[in-house]
Amino acid sequence: MRTDPIADMLTMIRNANAIYHKSVVVPHSRLKEGVVLKLKEAGFIKDYKVIEEQPQDKMEITLKYGPDGEHVIRQIARVSKPSRKIYRKVVDMKRVLGGQGINIVSTSKGILTDKQCREQKVGGEVLCVVW
Repeated sequence: MRTDPIADMLTMIRNANAIYHKSVVVPHSRLKEGVVLKLKEAGFIKDYKVIEEQPQDKMEITLKYGPDGEHVIRQIARVSKPSRKIYRKVVDMKRVLGGQGINIVSTSKGILTDKQCREQKVGGEVLCVVW
């Protein structure tokens, strides 16, 4: 039984990235798609596509590597967990590695990066951190 689908998705991405897979397929949900969209916008993954299937849709995430094969995603970790939610106000949101990484935050305005949260002056639940 899966109790934390976001953590499961991040683990699948982390494992596929560690062994240089081109892509990884994960179960689809709107929340996961929002997180993956922010990873794409920040340049951590190449692309993703939704595969419509029964009984549940899937999402294929194409991973990205540097010109010499180095990892673009060096670390990806879940921050807020089902047992302990971590909320941050916009003034308490710190930059990840001086702006090289991102926090992905669930807000009242949707899924945003920490930079977008500062621009829109909104806080929320910190889902994960990537660098």
